[in-house]
Amino acid sequence: MTDRDEIVELTVRYATAIDSRQYSLLTTVFADDGHVDYGEIGQWTGGAEVAEFMEAAHVGATHTMHRMTNQAVNINGDTATVRTYVDALILFEGGGVNPIGYYDDHVVRTDAGWRISRRTYTSVRLTAVPAQ
Repeated sequence: MTDRDEIVELTVRYATAIDSRQYSLLTTVFADDGHVDYGEIGQWTGGAEVAEFMEAAHVGATHTMHRMTNQAVNINGDTATVRTYVDALILFEGGGVNPIGYYDDHVVRTDAGWRISRRTYTSVRLTAVPAQ
């Protein structure tokens, strides 16, 4: 795979970890000292903290689906910047939410592969999903 392919796969692995409830995979997405800023939702350092939050946040979810699209990847040696659009669906028994926004990531090459060292989430729209 090319560096770009590996970086795009990194963003997909993030979504897969949450949607498949394999939260420990998040430790392979973020650098150990990676800073994650989701604005009003919270801030964390490293994949383990992100995994702990995501597991707690989705504990009552019946289904989740994170669609990661339009990855704009700019590689400069062993670092890269990535903007990824996200359209997520998080369903609970009584309804759910549909957050839409984008991630701005600073990615670094490590001995274990590419990892996100800084992520900022920008919310564009958050819509309630009525119960079916």
